[in-house]
Amino acid sequence: MQFDLVTDGLAFPEGPVLLSDGSLLVVEIRSGRLTRVMPDGAKTVVAELGGGPNGAAIGPDGAVYVCNNGGLTFMDATPDLAVPGHAPADYRSGSIQRVDLATGAVTTLYEACEGRPLRGPNDIVFDADGGFWFTDLGKSDDWSFDRGYLLHARIDGSAITRVRGGMIGPNGVGLSPDARTLYVAETHTGRLWAMEIEGPGQVAPAPVPWAPGRLITTLPGHQMIDSLAVEAGGKVCVAGGPDGGITVIDPDGSHEHVRIPGEVIVTNICFGGEDMRDAWITASGSGRLYKTRWPRPGLKLNFNA
Repeated sequence: MQFDLVTDGLAFPEGPVLLSDGSLLVVEIRSGRLTRVMPDGAKTVVAELGGGPNGAAIGPDGAVYVCNNGGLTFMDATPDLAVPGHAPADYRSGSIQRVDLATGAVTTLYEACEGRPLRGPNDIVFDADGGFWFTDLGKSDDWSFDRGYLLHARIDGSAITRVRGGMIGPNGVGLSPDARTLYVAETHTGRLWAMEIEGPGQVAPAPVPWAPGRLITTLPGHQMIDSLAVEAGGKVCVAGGPDGGITVIDPDGSHEHVRIPGEVIVTNICFGGEDMRDAWITASGSGRLYKTRWPRPGLKLNFNA
């Protein structure tokens, strides 16, 4: 598989979103920006978001909804490798933000749920009903780290619900092709979980009380995983794995790994193009964005702009 460099020099890019005009949106966690990347690699800033914008998706109104983790510290391990760390000194809370693509205007929709501040909102996916599921990975310091959550909310700011708690670094989130199953990737455990959807913002009880859902697989060894996208045929493409590429997980738990040469921290993938086989991949550690032809088509998201 060939990976073509679209652009570099991004400040820990994440949350790729393909737009109908062929340009791509990415958040830059380290610089607190939402950035548009043109097919030729040219970059323009859409909005200054502050904090740590982490995941993005187009809503039913054509606006961009951003999971903002509130900010992270970073260490430059090498000139080409930035590594995220703990909450910064000026951290206040995480949030869900709305960005008007035409004007760049930013509105904060949610900073708390059930009276508790959002800690580190991470990834987001819209259901056909117009609501959105999102993960809150939490925050850490040298002594402790939060348990994470899966949440559901409405775009008008009227409702936010904690759906699952007690997770260990919930990160990527996505819907199955039939919209009956929600997938959540746990960063620190290398696990992919499935939850059966019973209605808007509702999932079936977990099979056992100490698990968030039905376990699809646990990757062997110490493998951290990140955000995800789903293929049209149902396979789940999770960023991360043995060498920072993309791990493709079948709903039956079998998996294969796609390596991206020279990259260590790969965080996300999105699909597009006429046949949905164009794939864009964020290599956050190096600040690069790649494009490739995927072996199979990706699943179309419910909304686009």
